[in-house]
Amino acid sequence: MFLLPSAVILSVFVLYPIVQSLWMSLHDWSMFQAAHEFVGLANYAELLDDPRFWNALTNTIVFTVVTVPLQVVIGLLLAVALSRARWWAVFLRSVYFFPVISSFATMAIVWRFLLSADVGPTAAWLRDAGFTPLDALHSPTLALPAVILVGLWKNVGFTMVILVAALQDVPESLNEAAVLDGASPWQRFIHVTIPSLRHALLFTTVIAVIASLQVFDQVYVMTRGGPLFHTETLVTYMYEQGFREYRSGYAAAIAWVLFLLIMLVSIVQLRLFRYRDVE
Repeated sequence: MFLLPSAVILSVFVLYPIVQSLWMSLHDWSMFQAAHEFVGLANYAELLDDPRFWNALTNTIVFTVVTVPLQVVIGLLLAVALSRARWWAVFLRSVYFFPVISSFATMAIVWRFLLSADVGPTAAWLRDAGFTPLDALHSPTLALPAVILVGLWKNVGFTMVILVAALQDVPESLNEAAVLDGASPWQRFIHVTIPSLRHALLFTTVIAVIASLQVFDQVYVMTRGGPLFHTETLVTYMYEQGFREYRSGYAAAIAWVLFLLIMLVSIVQLRLFRYRDVE
């Protein structure tokens, strides 16, 4: 009885849409059609021959492979540097965390303005310094790195805050014992700090991977998947197919491929980070 209200809400707003999207992926589904022809796995078979799908998948994987390690490493370094209870450390933690609580769409508009080669302040500074401004967001080679840079700026504060909280729970007795054994600061960091952060590192890594595989808002606002689809990701392609081409069945198939990819990567991560405590 206590679980019934939550179970009803979960079923209506989570479970039913999941089942419905799977059903849609098996049909030639469009919101403008009264009847939806059952096509089985035809939408999934079409994905195999769709170069835009493979391009979006490649961009998504590149974005994830580059972003996640940098986000975790930079977040860890910031957490170690700012874990002290000093006023300047608290202030800097707030500064680094501010982008996390800001609207990504709003921040992407700001960055699009900053990186503009026509009206952006960065371009004006480069001209004043005697350099030719780089139109990064319209460059096939620089657009994706620019989007990755903005993603790191936005999300590294989240990793930092989680790891700062985890660092405060590291037993001081372990560090004291390591000092008595003659361990250097680097050895204490590798053999004491890192093992003590394994739960937090697992959490931040899994969350970062899931968020990176679902990247949408910053790409859509900054580049719309361009130039020439060089920044198009699975979610932006799914959006284009579902809400611009009105191919809801095909978009649902893309969503299920993304779901299976996220589930597979998450399982692999949980297996890799699995450990056994020694009594």
